[in-house]
Amino acid sequence: MTAVIRILLVDDHPVVRSGLRAMLAGQDDFELAGQAATGEEAVEMARRLSPDVVLMDLRLGPGMHGGEATRRIVAAGGPRVLVLTTFDTDADILAAVDAGATGYLLKDAPQHELHAAIRSAAAGGSALAPSVASRLLGRMRAPDTTLSPRELEVLTRVADGLSNREISRRLFLSETTVKTHLVRVYAKLGVDSRTAAVAAATRRGLIRPA
Repeated sequence: MTAVIRILLVDDHPVVRSGLRAMLAGQDDFELAGQAATGEEAVEMARRLSPDVVLMDLRLGPGMHGGEATRRIVAAGGPRVLVLTTFDTDADILAAVDAGATGYLLKDAPQHELHAAIRSAAAGGSALAPSVASRLLGRMRAPDTTLSPRELEVLTRVADGLSNREISRRLFLSETTVKTHLVRVYAKLGVDSRTAAVAAATRRGLIRPA
C-alpha cells in the first residue's frame, strides 16, 4: 500500500490555493491536511496538523514572510517545506535555502514536476526549479563576484528606500557594518552609488523591482 503524503498549502490568494488543490487532486498518495493564508497560520497549523510537506509561498501579505515561517517550522523540527512562488531572485532563493527549505519551485512549473517535488520532499530529497539550480550553480562558480546573503539583504533594504541608519536598526547591525557591506556590493556590481547598485541588481535578477 502506498504511503499517503499529507500536505499543507500556504498561500494568501484563495484562487491560487484552489488551483493548487486541483493540481493535487487525483493523486492517490496525496492528502490535503490543511490550508493557511498567512505565515502565522502556517507555523501554527504545521505544529498542530503535523503534515509531511508544506507548500509555502514567500509573499503572504502584511504579516510574517514565507521565509520566516519556513525558518520557524524547520527550527521546530516540523515537516519538510517546499517553496512554491513566482519569485526567483537571488535574494528570495538564498533566504529560502538559508531558512531550511528542502526545495524551491516556481508556480509556472508543470503539474508533474510539482507532484515529483512533493514526493521527493516527503522522502527526504530536494527539488529545485531549473532556473533556481542554475543560479545556485552560478554562485558556486563565481564566489568572488557573487553577493552574499547579507549583502543581498542590505541591498534589498536600500531598494526599499531605507537609510543606512534604518537598515542598521532593522538588521541589528552597526552603521559602519552596513556601509562596509555596501562598499563590497558596489565593487562586485561595478557601480559607485546606491541608485546604480539597485538598478544593476534588479537588472540581473538579484533583487525584485521596488
